[in-house]
Amino acid sequence: MDKFEHSAVVSGLGMSDIGRRLMRDPMALTVDASLAAIADAGLTRDDIDGVCTYPGNVPGAGGFSGAGAHDLIDVLRLKPNWHNSGLEQAGQLGSIVAAMMAVATGLCRHVLCFRTVWEATYVQLQRTGQIRYSGGGGRLSGGMEWRIPYGAASAANWIALYCSRYMHEYGLTREQLGQIAVNNRKNAALTPYAVYKDPMTLEDYLNARMVSTPLGLYDCDVPCDASVAFVISHKDTAKDCRRGRAVGFEAVGTANTERVSWDEGDLRYLTGIEGAANMLWSRTDLKQKDIDMVQLYDGFSFNALCWLEKLGFCGVGEAGAFLEGGQRIARDGELPLNTNGGQLSAGRLHGYGFLHEACVQLLGEAGERQVPNNPQTAIATSGGGVPGSALLLTAP
Repeated sequence: MDKFEHSAVVSGLGMSDIGRRLMRDPMALTVDASLAAIADAGLTRDDIDGVCTYPGNVPGAGGFSGAGAHDLIDVLRLKPNWHNSGLEQAGQLGSIVAAMMAVATGLCRHVLCFRTVWEATYVQLQRTGQIRYSGGGGRLSGGMEWRIPYGAASAANWIALYCSRYMHEYGLTREQLGQIAVNNRKNAALTPYAVYKDPMTLEDYLNARMVSTPLGLYDCDVPCDASVAFVISHKDTAKDCRRGRAVGFEAVGTANTERVSWDEGDLRYLTGIEGAANMLWSRTDLKQKDIDMVQLYDGFSFNALCWLEKLGFCGVGEAGAFLEGGQRIARDGELPLNTNGGQLSAGRLHGYGFLHEACVQLLGEAGERQVPNNPQTAIATSGGGVPGSALLLTAP
């Protein structure tokens, strides 16, 4: 069929500084990443006619929300024909899909997309009294009314329950799950911007303090300060961009076929993944054997495991055996996983980091961590536990 995915390309990508407690204004990080992406595409601010972000300005969200679309439009003096943002999208990468559709339908030629986080600095400012908690009081409602009374304020608590059930059903061991974290750290050692690069063994992983059984410290992603930006352009402009070529899109997965609730679905797997995974494969003739690498969302290691299975790279309950020893997911293995270190070591770039790494690899610009044998395809995902999204990308 004539797919909108084929009308869009990633013409430019940019990153700000990345680190723990950079103590920089999040808008400054956003501007750095955005200007870098525009320059990388060989464009100027006058060429940008669309802006899209996730989640936009969310009152009371603290460091989770660094800048909104209107904020950046004002600061960079952009004049977009279209803009979009919001929490209720198909995961963080849902904003990229929205930009692709804007380009495909002729609303825009070049859409600037960005995601900014500054949770590390925000928490530090709270601790030192420079920022006061902005949340409201009153009676809890929604899912939190069933969690806060039990001290289950963190997603680590909820995801640990799913992971425990999966282990009970299928015999997954912590040694097998730990291969994701160990592999990520090995890849992060070759990533200049990664937050944590020190070597980590499986023994280090197993001996780290528990956060919420069975998840330990190294199963959890690393809050950081950063902004990542892309320019999503119409394919007809690719020959005119700085490189003269651009990463393409083969298929997207945005479907949400499960209950959005954290506790009303299949208790063995995180919700928000299966629908996106199934939709992705329904929109392409490519199969799992055709994929050269995967950049899978790992807010927690178990997220990445769920994506592996739901995308069909191993059978139901077989992820433990697939991960055993770590050879299959290594950078030179049959399915390289999270080649920049993922969120467990490179930093919590909240979905956008996976798309950035996929593009860098497909362009052959990853340096020491470049996947061998000239990769031509990659999958990047976001979400898990809340509506997710998946992108299948192709090399220029």
